Amino acid sequence: MSVKTKERRYDVDGLRVIAIGLLIIYHVAICFQPWGGMIGFITAKKFWPELWWPMSMLNVWRIPLLFLLSGMGVYFSMQSRSWSGLLLERTKRILLPFLFGLFVIVPVHLYVRQAYYDSDYVYHADPGHLWFLANIFIYVLLVLPLIYVLKKNENSTRLEGILKRISSPILLLIPAILLVVEVGILQPRPFELYARTNHGFVLGLICFLAGMVIAAGGNALKNKIVNMRYLWLVPAMLFFLIRMKVIVLYLPDWVVAVESYLWMLTLLSFGGKYLSAKNNTIRYLSEAAYPVYILHMIFLYLGAFLFFDLNINAPLQFVLLVLFTLASCMITYEAIRRVKWLRPLFGLKW
Repeated sequence: MSVKTKERRYDVDGLRVIAIGLLIIYHVAICFQPWGGMIGFITAKKFWPELWWPMSMLNVWRIPLLFLLSGMGVYFSMQSRSWSGLLLERTKRILLPFLFGLFVIVPVHLYVRQAYYDSDYVYHADPGHLWFLANIFIYVLLVLPLIYVLKKNENSTRLEGILKRISSPILLLIPAILLVVEVGILQPRPFELYARTNHGFVLGLICFLAGMVIAAGGNALKNKIVNMRYLWLVPAMLFFLIRMKVIVLYLPDWVVAVESYLWMLTLLSFGGKYLSAKNNTIRYLSEAAYPVYILHMIFLYLGAFLFFDLNINAPLQFVLLVLFTLASCMITYEAIRRVKWLRPLFGLKW
């Protein structure tokens, strides 16, 4: 085993697609909650509060999982690049789309929201939902010294021994402990408040590093995670049911942190079990996921114009808005991927 040894992890591609799809569904669901307007979303005239029960399960792991998958992606990328090559590649793939989104994409969807509520338009450069990209780029900068050391010593027997020890599933306890310590120190309220908070930054860094370590564990660690999949799933479900039972109260943050980590391992394990085969559809959707993530808020808000005034019930409006957002994003992606100068602005390979 070495830093260079790698075969493509199709399960990671599949999980990335699932995570982005669930992110869009989650954001659409916010539009049907009475408090959605308080956090800047266009809200429907007909609410669907019951929808928040399944969303409450997603909410504690959807963003942490994306951070973890991003850490895995950086580890895979460093295997075929020098540390400087990795920095250049991540600058192109993360920083450039973030800056484009900051000054163009987010102001457009803010304009659509202002138009919906018939308020005066004020241009405002804002990271919006793309705050995640800024965090990831900072994490890359923070781990560059480690990557430099790994690349410099990638053929050493000492590194070989370290990588073999990383495949031990006991190391999976370390991220859980760090997540518990993090919430104990920062005491977020609620736990799910990730965007542009110290809690979100530190939690994201822990998950990002955990992703790098899990990727470094190779197939040996992957297989162990897969074989233990019900050890992750059963307690994760129990934690969720307990949390729903006491929904009117706040559970201790450490309980939610442990549940979040168990769900991440559950997704990794079932993904490793059922998504590891090469799949051209997943490969296509994996490439589309990044531009879809960047674009989706524009079409979500445009969909509000189409569906929120219709005399139909909230569940049907929800389904129509999800389908419209996804379809519009995919059609736009098909146009973007064919225009050379647009590709890098949406995180596609140059």
